[in-house]
Amino acid sequence: MPRPSLNDLTAFVAVATYRSFRRAADEIGTAPSTLSHAMRALEERMGVRLLNRTTRSVSPTEAGFRLLDRLQPALASLDEALDSVAGFRGNVAGTVRINAPRLVAGLLVRAVLPQMAEPHPDVTVDIVVEGRLIDIVSSGFDAGARLITSIPKDMIAVPFARALTFICIASPAYLDRFGEPGTPEELQRHHCIGHRMPSGKLYRWEFERAGQELVIGANGPIVFDDEELMVEAAIEGLGIAYVADWAAEAALSDGRLRKVLTAWTPAPEEVAVYYPGHRAVPPALRAFLDVVKDLRKKRTLTRSTKPTPSRGIAAAGRSEQLKIAVLL
Repeated sequence: MPRPSLNDLTAFVAVATYRSFRRAADEIGTAPSTLSHAMRALEERMGVRLLNRTTRSVSPTEAGFRLLDRLQPALASLDEALDSVAGFRGNVAGTVRINAPRLVAGLLVRAVLPQMAEPHPDVTVDIVVEGRLIDIVSSGFDAGARLITSIPKDMIAVPFARALTFICIASPAYLDRFGEPGTPEELQRHHCIGHRMPSGKLYRWEFERAGQELVIGANGPIVFDDEELMVEAAIEGLGIAYVADWAAEAALSDGRLRKVLTAWTPAPEEVAVYYPGHRAVPPALRAFLDVVKDLRKKRTLTRSTKPTPSRGIAAAGRSEQLKIAVLL
C-alpha cells in the first residue's frame, strides 16, 4: 500500500478535528469539495473508512479516531522539529493561534500587537474570539487568554500587564432620573442591564465590602451576551450595567458613564495568556509571550506596590458562572 502524503494526513487531522469540511478547508486554504475528494482518495488508498458523512455533518469513525489520536502528537512533533531550527533564519517567523473572549482580544489588539509588529514582522497572530472556555489543545490553538482562576491546572499561565475589576456603571442622565443606589440591594428597584452567559443563564452580580460579600440577581428589561453592547446601553441611559472596567474605561474618562456602588467593588482579577506545558514552545509563541511578560514588567516598575485584598468566597462563586463566560 502506498503511503499517504503528509498533506493528506494533515488535511485528515483538520477535518477530523473541526468536524467540518468547510472549516477545515478554510484552515488549509483549499475548497471544501477538493478536501472531500482528497479524503475519499485517502480512504481508498488505506482501505478503511475514516469519516462518517451526512449532508449536515462529518465525524471520525472508530478507525478515524484511532488514526487521529496517533497523528496529532506526530504532527505536533514534526512542527516542533521544524520550529527548532527557526532561530537560524534570523527573524522569528510563524503563526500564533490564540483563543480569547472579545474583551481580552481587544486588549491584545491595543497593548500586545503593536509591540509585536516591529520586532517580529514575520509572525502572524491569529486571534479567534470565543466566549466559552474550550480545550485549546484539541481545538488547534497555540494559546488562550482568560481570567487566571479559570485556566486549567496543567497549563502554564503568563499574566497580563493589567488586571481587571468588575464595576457598576450608569449614565449621568439615568442617575439624574432614577437616583444612585447606595447598596447592592437597592439595585432591585433599578433597571439593570442583564448579561447572558453562553450556557443561557443570567450572570448574578457579585459585590464585596469589608469582608461582606453579596450576590445579586439583577433584573431588568434588557439582556445582552456582549459586554460592549451592555456599555452602549448604559451610555444611552437604559439602565445600570455590571461590566469589566476595561470595557467602560473610554466612556468613564469622557464622562458619558459614572461608576456606582464603588464601595462595593470586588478586588481586581488577573488575566493571563496560557499554553500547554507539555509541549515545546514554538519560536513565534515564545516571541508573543515575551512581549506579554515585558509589558507586565514595565507596568510593575511604574506603579506603586499595593496588597491585593483577599477574594474570599466570591472567587469560588465566580468560577462557576463568570470564569467561563463573562468576557464575551
